Amino acid sequence: MVGATASGKTAVALAIARRHGRCEIISVDSMQVYRHMDIGTDKPTAEIRAEVPHHLIDVVDPSQDYSLVKFQAAAQQARAQICGSASLALLVGGTGLYHRAVIDNLSIPRQYPHIKAELQEEPNTLVLHSRLAALDPIAAVRMEPTNRRRIIRALEVTLGSGQCFSAYGPGLGEYPPSNVTQVGLRLERAELDRRIQTRYERQLDAGFLAEVKALLERPDPLSRTASQALGYKELIAHLNGAMSLDEAVSLAITRTKRFARRQERWFRRDPRICWVDAKAAPEELAAHCVRLAEEQCNKEQRKHAY
Repeated sequence: MVGATASGKTAVALAIARRHGRCEIISVDSMQVYRHMDIGTDKPTAEIRAEVPHHLIDVVDPSQDYSLVKFQAAAQQARAQICGSASLALLVGGTGLYHRAVIDNLSIPRQYPHIKAELQEEPNTLVLHSRLAALDPIAAVRMEPTNRRRIIRALEVTLGSGQCFSAYGPGLGEYPPSNVTQVGLRLERAELDRRIQTRYERQLDAGFLAEVKALLERPDPLSRTASQALGYKELIAHLNGAMSLDEAVSLAITRTKRFARRQERWFRRDPRICWVDAKAAPEELAAHCVRLAEEQCNKEQRKHAY
């Protein structure tokens, strides 16, 4: 199950698990892998995780980076374990590249830390994007000119391997046949924006600021990846005296809305995703998602019957 942040994926996934009975959830979220980052990543509560088994949550300390390669291996292992126990594996989250890595078994190029470190010394992301456009124009077109993390990764691989980043695997622009039913939750932009703002208000009331302060007080500093998490990054800036709390929250809301737009654009490109209107109650949406999965399963069975 995919969709933009705050579209209601967690609630619908829980309703599906309760409806199905034998179901385990694999979190496909690049930030829920970090321990001690609970409120800001909107993790399922301990009570929910006790009711329905969850995987890929709280697997690494926030002082460590957690790569796509590590996530792919862990998610595939969890998926095999769930299916081996005759349960349903439900992948839930909004990190699009992580979904593709698991569903399509993407070939992920190796890392080149020394090249990455050199690239990170360039403060201007647009300069990096121009450099990528000269070396690998196909990769440059596929990513936002301001998406610093992806641009650096593409340059790192291109420079380190001597092969264009866009040449690895079939490419993200290819959507091969899959036996995985993908359901996307879709909301009108105004409603999604409202939910994003409401969620931040709820998180702050639940102690989000105190959570960030506790992370900064830990002996080991946050990894670059963890410190860039939406909401955390802005509250860290506030605690470091760079802006007021109101300014930090307003900036976090604005950036999260932009991030949601990027998620929507990413997922809309995948023709295999079945979209449903997420305004209905989670239980109603869960029933609809189960019907879609059953229909796809029946189609696959009919296909192999001839």
